[in-house]
Amino acid sequence: MRAKLVAGNWKMNGSLAGNQALLNAALPALASVRGADFAVCVPFPYLAQVQQALRGQKVALGAQDVCQFEGGAYTGGVSAAMVAEFGCRYAIVGHSERRSVFGDTDEVVAEKFAAVMQHGMTPILCVGETLAEREGGVTETVVARQLEAIVKRSGIAALGKSVIAYEPVWAIGTGRTATPEQAQAVHAYLRTRVAAVDPRLADQVPILYGGSVKAGNAAQLFAMADVDGGLIGGASLVADEFIAICRAAAGAKDKVTI
Repeated sequence: MRAKLVAGNWKMNGSLAGNQALLNAALPALASVRGADFAVCVPFPYLAQVQQALRGQKVALGAQDVCQFEGGAYTGGVSAAMVAEFGCRYAIVGHSERRSVFGDTDEVVAEKFAAVMQHGMTPILCVGETLAEREGGVTETVVARQLEAIVKRSGIAALGKSVIAYEPVWAIGTGRTATPEQAQAVHAYLRTRVAAVDPRLADQVPILYGGSVKAGNAAQLFAMADVDGGLIGGASLVADEFIAICRAAAGAKDKVTI
């Protein structure tokens, strides 16, 4: 059985004092939660602070992005090698905000994915469609294209060392959430795409859901057969919400299919 994973994505939020208060509230509660894995993906300037706070804790550290280049004259870039030095286990690549606001193409995301793996970390690959794409009936086409770019660059076996996160763009930070059935349908499709090449691998790769996950809807989402946890945005900045979501993941049972 695939282990559940809940990863908080703080996005461009935080302060030294605020981060410490959030961690002080969340970490003691999470220390006693069994049955799932947890992580927080924090802004680059706070990697050192959070690395220290997570020492001896069961919560893993992650970065929110990496540069596709190894190093050199790329002012403002932060390489995978750099974030790896802070003990990051995970790094997010392909988040819709990176794609839409900063122009990351499928090919750039694939290069970032490869860079993360090269430095011994686990990529959290985000895929997802816009509202127009969903209403146009091309959700599967979009997520398949985004996934195929990774396979073309790194090979199908690389997915076995990664985490996939389905994040419908129309549900990120909007308060709108895909229904459990909508999430399950896309997750099942993604797993089927992998299974067409490697059935064993398809059964192993974790697929998270992200998009306005809250304490109130987490249990229903995590109960879906192919939803293996969540990539949590705004709710990861509220200790009680994040703790409740993590507890929901730990208590989830994979029994519901559609």
